[in-house]
Amino acid sequence: MSKKVVVISTSLRANSNSEALAKEFVKGAEVAGHEVEYLSLKGKSIAFCIGCLACQSKGHCIINDDALPITEAVLNADVVVWATPIYYYEMVLIDRMNSMFPKDYKFREVYFLATAADNGSYTPERALAGLTGWIDCFEKAKLAGSLFCGGVNAAGEISGSSK
Repeated sequence: MSKKVVVISTSLRANSNSEALAKEFVKGAEVAGHEVEYLSLKGKSIAFCIGCLACQSKGHCIINDDALPITEAVLNADVVVWATPIYYYEMVLIDRMNSMFPKDYKFREVYFLATAADNGSYTPERALAGLTGWIDCFEKAKLAGSLFCGGVNAAGEISGSSK
């Protein structure tokens, strides 16, 4: 059965390693017959959450920026894939999806793709903790899989790598 898959590439760097992982995931999902929407945060205007919680009563964030259509895409996806570089163990955009908590979301599977210069075993665990905290807010969703490629620093370094 075909699923609607949304892949979010959070890296703002040109030719980023996490973007390369995201694009490979897109190829595999398309080959498997799924409908895929690839969303890059490059060139997007996305403000930080201001913690006002107006989204809980209004059903959408009051900040009018590029996070709004991305949130709608996630809300209506069967599968959500986060592809991110790990710099300081946090992911961008995720806090702006508070408006989805009271809604009837469709996604059930969440995947995590990450790259980092650091190759320590703790590196993906710390970043993944933030994502699993977000997933825990959606009781019908689960972390379906994760992939970490450490030891890649320079833009495009992952290309042709066996990692």
